[in-house]
Amino acid sequence: MTNATPSRLLDGADYLHTAAPRLDNVRMLVVGDVMLDRYWFGDVSRISPEAPVPVVRIERREERLGGAANVARNAAALGAHSGLLGVVGKDEAGTQVETLLNDSSIHSYLQRDAAISTIIKLRVIGRQQQMVRIDFEDAPTETVLRDKLTQFKALLPDYDVLIFSDYNKGSLVNVAEMIRAAREAGKIVMVDPKGDDFSPYAGASMLTPNKSELKRIVGSWKSEEQLTEKAQALRVELGLESLLLTRSEEGMSLYTGQEVLHVHADAREVFDVSGAGDTVIATMAAMLGAGAPLDVALATANRAGGIVVGKLGTATVTRDELFPG
Repeated sequence: MTNATPSRLLDGADYLHTAAPRLDNVRMLVVGDVMLDRYWFGDVSRISPEAPVPVVRIERREERLGGAANVARNAAALGAHSGLLGVVGKDEAGTQVETLLNDSSIHSYLQRDAAISTIIKLRVIGRQQQMVRIDFEDAPTETVLRDKLTQFKALLPDYDVLIFSDYNKGSLVNVAEMIRAAREAGKIVMVDPKGDDFSPYAGASMLTPNKSELKRIVGSWKSEEQLTEKAQALRVELGLESLLLTRSEEGMSLYTGQEVLHVHADAREVFDVSGAGDTVIATMAAMLGAGAPLDVALATANRAGGIVVGKLGTATVTRDELFPG
């Protein structure tokens, strides 16, 4: 049955001059694992005498929103009304996340958990190349997660589109109940999944795994037909309206009950893929929230992913970059 689903290849060039929808009318709430991305940039000119590793002399530091916060930042950069619900520590990094949210005009609903430290990903960059990444992370406490679920249900009437950004850091243990409540309220629900079990995401409007994430669930495939069969079977099993597979250099494939849409990768130069999935799901959600057809939303999200991988680190795409002229 799934093999008979019509398949269509989109030409991204056909959508280049699509009129920009009213993204500023979209109200989007992002829920998930909130992180602070720290970048230390420096010069590399010698090898350490202590060990065969490069010595990076730090010259500049930057801090950016990461994880679910980067999804919210991407949505805000497109002009959408963006809110963020998540957990950070009662620490300096958590305060910095709040400051960055305010700077990006993102409405913060962050829970501050005194028992944990804010998740930090520290990247050391030398000669425009990432030398090392250091992660600091703790799982939120049960009390804070209960409060977060209560707050989520209270916020639901204020938002049209929900994105669950799961980095498997413990903030979305109640995701199944959240999805159920959002769908019962008639919301568009999109999930960027993680882990070995996608069943908690059942009933969402759309799931957006990458190739490695999908393989962990359905196994490998040897042909496009076999991939379609496995992807459609998973979509039906989870009761999803659609499944969007991001395929790096192979572009993207969107599986629905009516057809399969493919679009080739739009990247002119790949500089850094970190955070590209955040850009894709935020753009897709914003377009669908604005009432765009699936093919237009897919082509636009693909173009956004192609733009953002040409930038260093967790970056965003603006409305003007996406809809020039």
